[in-house]
Amino acid sequence: MKILAAILGALILLIQYPLWLGKGGWLRAWQLERELSNQQIDNGQRAARNASLAAEVRDLKTATEALEERARYELGMVRNDETFFQYADPKPKD
Repeated sequence: MKILAAILGALILLIQYPLWLGKGGWLRAWQLERELSNQQIDNGQRAARNASLAAEVRDLKTATEALEERARYELGMVRNDETFFQYADPKPKD
């Protein structure tokens, strides 16, 4: 009877091994769930960034004010009827 119990116990352990440690076991499933949650967080951050960039592109395509503002500040452009003055800071005294 003890031999039968030992055999049944060994069979139960053999059946449990793939469940816990096998290719599709619980440990692998937990690891994949962690990776999935990390990827979802990353995707959310990238979606927010993409939405911001899409709004900027839409604004640049439709609004001339945004395009003019960018040309003025980033490229230093002025209109034909404007005069550009540039002031230099005086050198600091030692």
